[in-house]
Amino acid sequence: MTILNKTLIALSVPLFAINAHSAVSYGSSSAGQVYVGAKLGLLDADIADKKNTAYGIYGGYNFDQTVGVEAEYITTSTKQFDVGSERHEYDAKSMGVYGTYRYHMPNTAVYLKGKLGMANTEVDSKGLTVNSSHTADKTSVAGGVGVGFKANQNVGVEAGFNYLNADAQLWSVGAYFAF
Repeated sequence: MTILNKTLIALSVPLFAINAHSAVSYGSSSAGQVYVGAKLGLLDADIADKKNTAYGIYGGYNFDQTVGVEAEYITTSTKQFDVGSERHEYDAKSMGVYGTYRYHMPNTAVYLKGKLGMANTEVDSKGLTVNSSHTADKTSVAGGVGVGFKANQNVGVEAGFNYLNADAQLWSVGAYFAF
């Protein structure tokens, strides 16, 4: 990753100066909480026009019940596909840094989550029956929306959609542990 990419990611993390009033969350406050989790999903990469199984890890810090920061690393298995009579394979990986916002539904353990930041996504494609390869490496504004459920103060699950760039989107489910 170039210095420019690192600088763009560092500068893109949204800073929230004003914290909007939100509904009371389930359990006690999540202020000052660190969390780590794992996710599984489908990555839709336009380079191959095929969906591929994706998995990854993520972690973050909640400044209070609503505002936080999050980083994630996603990778895929290698998937083979045909273009005419030619056989190809591709895999992808993505690293992102986001500012997060959670809206807690009143008197429930459910919350809506939005995130906005920067992601670097690399999709590698190579021909198996022909001598060709292509790498799409993009750093761009990225974001996502989702819904979560806090089973208790330290454990939760989330499902969501991430827009990584114009050529890659991710649908995923995950679980996290906060401490």
